[in-house]
Amino acid sequence: MKRRNFFLTMLAGGLLPVKYSSGLPGIALKSASASDSGLEEVLNRVKIAMLTMQRHAWEQGVAAQALLELGEEKLVIMMAREAVLRQWDDGRLGQVCDNHGVTDPGANGEAVLYAGRVLSDKRLLEAARKQTEYFLKTAPRTHDGVIFHLDNKQQLWIDSMYMCPPFLAVMGYYREAIFQVEGLRKYLWNEKKKLFSHIYDYQEKKFERQDFWGVGNGWAAAGMTRVLRALPEEMKEEKAKLRKYINDLLDGCLRYQRKDGLFHDVLDNPRSFVETNLAQMLAYTIYRNVQLGWLDWKYLRKAEMMREAVHKKVDSYGYVNDVCGSPLFQSPGVATEGQAFFLLMEAARRDLLG
Repeated sequence: MKRRNFFLTMLAGGLLPVKYSSGLPGIALKSASASDSGLEEVLNRVKIAMLTMQRHAWEQGVAAQALLELGEEKLVIMMAREAVLRQWDDGRLGQVCDNHGVTDPGANGEAVLYAGRVLSDKRLLEAARKQTEYFLKTAPRTHDGVIFHLDNKQQLWIDSMYMCPPFLAVMGYYREAIFQVEGLRKYLWNEKKKLFSHIYDYQEKKFERQDFWGVGNGWAAAGMTRVLRALPEEMKEEKAKLRKYINDLLDGCLRYQRKDGLFHDVLDNPRSFVETNLAQMLAYTIYRNVQLGWLDWKYLRKAEMMREAVHKKVDSYGYVNDVCGSPLFQSPGVATEGQAFFLLMEAARRDLLG
């Protein structure tokens, strides 16, 4: 309640917009609590659209994570069971085809662990353990121990920041989670830009894609936030370091925010298309970190601006439009992760409001 009152005081004081339209017919959000019938209707549309989409391993995982953070227990259990049904013998969860993903299956891990604990289901708990063992013992990696994104190429992708370290952290492997975060920063972080490049080819010792891909930086921001949430209180030094990493990345991204609240697909390339999902990912990151006392509340103005822009992208079917679209992620469209991060953004904001 104190968090909610603080937030509403800022609204009243002009530090955040007092009233704005979501861009959807008949919906005007003021304090926008999760009990507002208009918002609930939008959330339900976005959720249903997400659940109709075909999904690869990481898409199943990010969808399940969104439902978990929304508190949709039954749906989380059902999603987790599907991921376990398609678990490979080596431990990788949710594998509907051989797309060579190494870290992507780990996006399912927290939902599977949660479902196993809620149901006291040994099969689900064993599935979570097997996914962990894959990361710790089997997954291909660099000579200095950073896990590759693919099993057929020696490449490091910033996407992995969301797929692997958060699950290791919730499983209690805190040091390994931090190690993987640090390793991806070592190879992909650009200190001058304060942004992550997308893909580094470890074998060729050069970037496969040096672009500062917006959604990739969103994966990093959200992934580090989830690791930070999972770390125990006694790891004060590590938590402080992660907070700085998140803060630096937010500042790097926000430098490229457009007047409409959105970003270009490649952050520093205005010729690339205007993209929706990064705004959701950063808003999620801001709401979560402010809620937990790790980020200055001044960032909320930016988050609210992003959220307002995103709501205007939701159509009558519940699709969040103009995200970096599946299946090729090269043009504006729709994607499971775009749906999921709308829900994650709203879950984080709801929790901030208390």
